[in-house]
Amino acid sequence: MMQWEGIFEFVAVAETDSFTAAGKRLSISTAQVSRQISQLENRLNTKLFYRTTRKVSLTEEGSVYYQHCRQVLNSLDEAERAISSLKDKPQGLIRITAPVTYGEKFIMPIVIDFMQQYQDIEVVCELTNQQLDLVDGGYDLAIRLGRLTNSSMMAKRLTNRSQYVCAAPSYIAQYGTPYALSELAQHNCLIGSLPHWHFVEQGKPKTVKVHGSLACSSGLSLLNAAICGLGIVQLPGYYVNDAIVEGTLVVLLAPFQQPKEGIWALYPHNRHLSPKVRLLVDKLSQEL
Repeated sequence: MMQWEGIFEFVAVAETDSFTAAGKRLSISTAQVSRQISQLENRLNTKLFYRTTRKVSLTEEGSVYYQHCRQVLNSLDEAERAISSLKDKPQGLIRITAPVTYGEKFIMPIVIDFMQQYQDIEVVCELTNQQLDLVDGGYDLAIRLGRLTNSSMMAKRLTNRSQYVCAAPSYIAQYGTPYALSELAQHNCLIGSLPHWHFVEQGKPKTVKVHGSLACSSGLSLLNAAICGLGIVQLPGYYVNDAIVEGTLVVLLAPFQQPKEGIWALYPHNRHLSPKVRLLVDKLSQEL
């Protein structure tokens, strides 16, 4: 950091031929300009200016030093303009990971629209229900559903989801309607990745272990099995909303439904969002 001290003051004096004018340009006092130049000359062990009561001019060494400093400051200006242009016209690669079904149905349509809006953007998207390591995999962004467990990530809530317990009218007609969580033990429950369903009972979270004839990591397969009357299922609303509206599934145990969970955009804790990724996150938040 010390190498930068006095550079801006030096360039300002070289370009205005005046300590006073340099101070006005930088909005600092003439005394501060003079102090910074003196410290810079001491550090370089070189006289940079000839000073008289009427005039300030560069020495030969000062002229050489000015040319190099001006190039550095020009590069800084170009870097800032490049960042600004990225905000206006994002470009480059974005690596994303998201759950399969949610990614297909909700995330990728928004990403495709984003790419049509900003045609210099490239995207690599890994749709998987495994929670990949963002740092090791070099991902800029991950979409995660429900409870978050990794505190090493920064998270932005994009929207919410609700979990519904449902069954087909044909299943209910044959096996009856459960009214208490304990009654789930008497029913065929269609199980996802984990054999536990989450509820709220008397204001407190409650986890119920369920059993059934089908276990499958595909939410769409569980949805189809439930519509066919094979058993009871617990799935997020984006799977079952249409079936509920159409009457092919009936909501059960509504008094025990847990509060809405978050749908999140995650990125590494030690990594600032680049302008292009921030624009995408903002678009996801708006659209979802």
